[in-house]
Amino acid sequence: MSLNIKIHNFNGPFDLLLHLIKKNKMDIYDIQIYEITNQYLEYLNQMEDLDLEVTSEFIVMASRLIEIKSKYLLPKQEKEDDEEKDPRKELVDKLLEYKKFKAVAEFLKSKQEVSGVCFSKKPEIIEEKKKDPSIKELFQNITMLDLYNTYNKLINNYINKMNVSTDFKGEIYLEKYKIEDKIKLIMDNIKNNSKYEFSNFIDECESKLEVVITFLAILELVKSRIIEVHQSYNFDKIYLERTEKNE
Repeated sequence: MSLNIKIHNFNGPFDLLLHLIKKNKMDIYDIQIYEITNQYLEYLNQMEDLDLEVTSEFIVMASRLIEIKSKYLLPKQEKEDDEEKDPRKELVDKLLEYKKFKAVAEFLKSKQEVSGVCFSKKPEIIEEKKKDPSIKELFQNITMLDLYNTYNKLINNYINKMNVSTDFKGEIYLEKYKIEDKIKLIMDNIKNNSKYEFSNFIDECESKLEVVITFLAILELVKSRIIEVHQSYNFDKIYLERTEKNE
């Protein structure tokens, strides 16, 4: 009967140990040292028979496994502490750490393979558009004074066409609503009633601008803690009321 030997390419002794643990379906926290050690040594012998180089780190791991195995073969003392350190613990910790780094390396390798099939757009070379020679000829020998006179001529033509006088006769609107006046009005109403409905202030406004000014005045009074705003529930009436210190 022929013997088929398959040699894997392992990165190191920990890689070989993880392979043997997985192959034998062992729990990494409960390694059967006797079986793992024998299989590990057989694997090294196969590598030597095939003239494969066995590096020193493989040999060091073999000696470590034999040492742990020998501790299990020695008879236990009667007064031996039950909580004595497990000789496998150090090896298990290093295996778990190696397994973690190996998983990260495989993840990064998969990302590298995916990125290899992605193609990015090459930088686009944008050629500068040539200026229209007619524009250059249009502004040739033109000074700032010429542009100013042309602008004034266009404005005068527009005014004459629209029959608009050069003398301004429009109205300048004065500032009709002031926040200070609205604050005084709100305080006067609350002083007389101690409690006032917000909608009453809005109903008395003549324009949207006055509504905005009134609202800003209320916010200023709330910020200064002179009045409080109350509402029992959503969409209910809003009431303005003096604070206790302003009774």
